[in-house]
Amino acid sequence: EAMNRVVEQYLRAFVHQKPSSWGCFLMWAEWSYNTSTLSATGMSPYKITFGKKPPCFPQYLEGASKVEAVDEWLTQHDIMITSLVKKLSKAQQHMKEIADRQRRDVNYKEGDQVLVKLRPRRQTSISGGVHSKLAKRFYGPF
Repeated sequence: EAMNRVVEQYLRAFVHQKPSSWGCFLMWAEWSYNTSTLSATGMSPYKITFGKKPPCFPQYLEGASKVEAVDEWLTQHDIMITSLVKKLSKAQQHMKEIADRQRRDVNYKEGDQVLVKLRPRRQTSISGGVHSKLAKRFYGPF
């Protein structure tokens, strides 16, 4: 679900001017996600899977192809990639600003009481909880 939200954000950045063309950009949204560094791991999903950095797209030199249609397509592709990098950077910065609004610095001292937040799906036993949505989300105070 979280990955779908990220891919959806990428698609919004790619097609905001022409939303009906989202299908053409789906592979680029997937590539962008798979090659971007995740904050949790410090690596991209591509590097985690293949053990190496993803290949970079070489910049196309206009007029390098003798076929006019290929030259035009590759030129447009290069313009699109440059635009996408800028838009994704802007979208990531915006998402970070939104996430940072909900964060706060908390300083704990020895002896302070805290509640521990549980992740219900990770806390279920083999028998499983029938009503895990209604289970306690915090335990404590500790």
